[in-house]
Amino acid sequence: MELRGVLALSEGIKLTDKEMRYISLFEAATGAYIIDCLEYRDIVVFVVREGEMPKVLAGRGAKIQNFSRLIKKKVKVVEYSDDPAKFIQNALQPAKLLEPVRITERTDGRKIAVALVDPKYRAIAIGREGRSIELVRLLAKRHHKIDHVIIR
Repeated sequence: MELRGVLALSEGIKLTDKEMRYISLFEAATGAYIIDCLEYRDIVVFVVREGEMPKVLAGRGAKIQNFSRLIKKKVKVVEYSDDPAKFIQNALQPAKLLEPVRITERTDGRKIAVALVDPKYRAIAIGREGRSIELVRLLAKRHHKIDHVIIR
């Protein structure tokens, strides 16, 4: 691990000092183990270790709401999974999927994930101006080296 202003939690993941402070505060507020933090536009995304969501969601999400007010930004929490398809499913929540995420590798070596989203949840999965899907793509690339995520 590198500790000169930027922390590398795992290969390829670098955090700013501000993101490291967010992690420290969020861990103290929730008791959950944070794997990653990403500040993206007006939202801060925390990736928590598998099985840590109950700690974060305790009290009907009051901890998240309080933390969001404290930092004056929206907060999204995604549960990590070693399985890229499950991780993308977690990142797409609260959108409901009609079938498991399919991941294929193209002949050029690029990995593509396809998520078949229930039409009622399509707008949630894509987000205003495509922000939600762009965030899912960033997380998928960052944690599982998936080049593109497609919503169908």
